Amino acid sequence: MKFSRRHFLTAAGAAALSAGLPARVWSLATLESGAVRIDSLSDGHLTLPGSFIFGPAPQAELEALLKAHGMPGIPDTITPPCNVTLLRDGARTVLFDTGSGSGFQNTAGELPDALDEVGVAPEDVTHVVFTHGHPDHLWGVIDDLDEPTFYEAEHLMNRTEFDYWSDPETVNRIGEARASFAAGALRRLQTMGADAFTLFEGETEVLPGVLAIPTHGHSPGHTSFAIATDGGQILVTGDAITNSHMAFERPEWHSGSDQDLEAGAATRVRLLDRIVAEDMTLIGYHIEHPGIGRAERTGKNRYRFVPLGG
Repeated sequence: MKFSRRHFLTAAGAAALSAGLPARVWSLATLESGAVRIDSLSDGHLTLPGSFIFGPAPQAELEALLKAHGMPGIPDTITPPCNVTLLRDGARTVLFDTGSGSGFQNTAGELPDALDEVGVAPEDVTHVVFTHGHPDHLWGVIDDLDEPTFYEAEHLMNRTEFDYWSDPETVNRIGEARASFAAGALRRLQTMGADAFTLFEGETEVLPGVLAIPTHGHSPGHTSFAIATDGGQILVTGDAITNSHMAFERPEWHSGSDQDLEAGAATRVRLLDRIVAEDMTLIGYHIEHPGIGRAERTGKNRYRFVPLGG
């Protein structure tokens, strides 16, 4: 499998670089295997309280784990990247999630620029496959005029996930911290219309060579996707695995980002075991750029993340 890091700078980014400011990196990495090309594209990053992820974990053990990774301790604020996967095989152009759009955080919503830099127009996208309905994965499905962003594409989502976010009562049940997630998802799904979505259930091939793998817990119908290539399987994990340290080394610890803490932890343990057993390359939506690597087993339910090329 061929791997390359690709750094694209816009004119503004180049100007920023010459001024000593960080330039924006739209295309993070490319994997090529036979006719299949997979790009990891940046939708920007989120800004969240550290407790959103780390709150439920055992704090003393967590602090020691993070310090072993060169971090000073448990951070008050985290800025996870948003890595959107693009699959092209000559016949299809498939996006896995649509990013945040302009309605969530002003540090995200950059996917349209990233697609432009790799030569993909919105009408070129043939399929949009969703891991789940959280804002940074779904809200980019419509544009600022409330029109479908990828208007020529077939949109696919797990039926449980679609039904959950389409239910007007979800906003009343999900809790205050996530009520805006539910309201935003409902508006976007209603704007798109139920007929715009193809729904699937369980572990099934949703497109030729793209296998849906249930990874519920982060959200009720969260789904990961295994892409078959000549060089092996590439797993789009979505938010089943959200960082390169705690999620790998202590997958059984609860993560505050999971809507169902117990199910999310059980899913991580099960998924990491499968990733290693099937020798998958993984792409993590929030794993540090470029978000691509492998899992290496270090003990029973213990793993480490090995960045591709690392």
